[in-house]
Amino acid sequence: MKTAHDLVTAAKSHIQEIPLDLAQSDILRADILIDVREKDEFLNGHIAGAVHIPRGLLEFKLSATPEFGTRDLNIVLYCKSGGRAALCALALQEMGYLKVSSIAGGIDAWVESGRAVVKPEIIAFE
Repeated sequence: MKTAHDLVTAAKSHIQEIPLDLAQSDILRADILIDVREKDEFLNGHIAGAVHIPRGLLEFKLSATPEFGTRDLNIVLYCKSGGRAALCALALQEMGYLKVSSIAGGIDAWVESGRAVVKPEIIAFE
């Protein structure tokens, strides 16, 4: 029986992972940067310009959104440490997307290296 670690390891052998030192330039060239973490994780801080689409909804959102129908979009994915993004990258490749990559080490590595994250302002109406 395979573990989650086994699935991630297998996925990483079939996808392109972006080394952290090249991540910023790849993000700038991307058509879309997708954060595949859960909503609370995204709200606690994300890479500027990222679109939030949780892992469980990714294939459905991309399939249902005409702007994402083009299979030659340059897509960069990330999660907390790289596992979920690797699984998502493999799934998108299987859907026919040609230019998919994930950031090695995820947002944890991004933050550890001193790179900035943004947090959305939550407005309370009282």
